[in-house]
Amino acid sequence: MRPFLIVAVVLLAACHHPHASNPPPVRAPRDSARVSRQPVLVRDTALEQRAARLELKVLEQDAQVAELQSRLDDARREVVRSMAKLQSLATRAEAASGMAEAEIALQALRSANGSNSQPPPEYAQGTQLLQLSTAEFDQQNYAGALYLSSEAKNAAAAGRGRVASNDRGGGAMRKGETPFALPLRLQTTGRANVREGPGAGFKVVFTLEGGTPLVAYSYVDQWVRIKDDGDRSGWIHQSLIDRRQ
Repeated sequence: MRPFLIVAVVLLAACHHPHASNPPPVRAPRDSARVSRQPVLVRDTALEQRAARLELKVLEQDAQVAELQSRLDDARREVVRSMAKLQSLATRAEAASGMAEAEIALQALRSANGSNSQPPPEYAQGTQLLQLSTAEFDQQNYAGALYLSSEAKNAAAAGRGRVASNDRGGGAMRKGETPFALPLRLQTTGRANVREGPGAGFKVVFTLEGGTPLVAYSYVDQWVRIKDDGDRSGWIHQSLIDRRQ
């Protein structure tokens, strides 16, 4: 009987097949890396050039305001002196002579400008002053006429200086070159190359250190025609200069 029980137990054990346990589902690891979005910078060349021209205009207008204020102060002092000397010093002949000299100076400035179609701005200023001088002369204000004719001659002299500087800086006015209403007193903001013409493709003629004083006369796009204290002329990029401190 015992052998029979042993055989039965063995048979039952052989017939029992335990079910394999299902493995737990494998979860895909979560991607913890965050996608960073970098801002895309889009350069607008036309807008940059327009902003550069506006900055140059601001510099020009600041210089004009300072120059006009200086002239106004000088004019006030001159008027006070002229009122005291009106009857004694100013004669018709002196006023007429001053007006003639101013007219000759303006004609010389026009000739010195050569074949350039656009005369320097000092020519227009001097012509206007000469017209005002003529009006005062017609009203027999000879002191006023003499003073205004002297201012016209000063404008012509400043214009001749501009023309001479342009000649030293590369000859005639370049295509698209726009003269400032008056020379601008500027300085370099850092080490800067001065080139032979208005563009990065022109040869570097000399290099200036930061803080070097300059005088600017005209511009083409973002390039400015300048002259330093050593009487050297050339073109410098607008981003490398600022008003003189």
